[in-house]
Amino acid sequence: MSSPTGTPDVEVRRSRRRRRTVSAYRDGDRIVVLIPATMSKRDEATWVADMVARIERQERRKFRSDDDLVARATKLNDLYLGGLALPASVRWVTNQSARWGSCTPGDRTIRLSDRLQQMPGWVVDYVLVHELAHLLESGHTPEFWAWVDRYPRAEKAKGYLEGYSTAARLEPPPGGEDHVD
Repeated sequence: MSSPTGTPDVEVRRSRRRRRTVSAYRDGDRIVVLIPATMSKRDEATWVADMVARIERQERRKFRSDDDLVARATKLNDLYLGGLALPASVRWVTNQSARWGSCTPGDRTIRLSDRLQQMPGWVVDYVLVHELAHLLESGHTPEFWAWVDRYPRAEKAKGYLEGYSTAARLEPPPGGEDHVD
């Protein structure tokens, strides 16, 4: 989260054990910058600005556009579903807080929660394959899971999403741990 001025919330932590290195990471809504206890206020200001900019650049690179999502879905469809799942649209949405993704087979649209943008690419790929498989089998039938399981990291991604949900204290989606949409 950013402050009302648009700058991120930053916490600076000084460490007596840290001698020369400076590091930073995202912790929820804030950026935490770790610096040596002996660093001057002037150097601190320079390093904090640099580290915040670095984290923000990394985060911007992680965000994928709708066009990137369509291209990725096309590649995954070809690789794992024989090119048979042809969506009319694939896009990010901000209104899915209880689901990772959804598919409407009738109009062949796929929507992924923007919460996935911060996750590893192989997890996003799993959710895409899951939703693409719904274009071939609308329900969570054994045939549906056979399509999904063609993605080699399916089980690992299911575990990742389940662990993430548990850590974030999110309720698992209806239908059990294997249910993505």
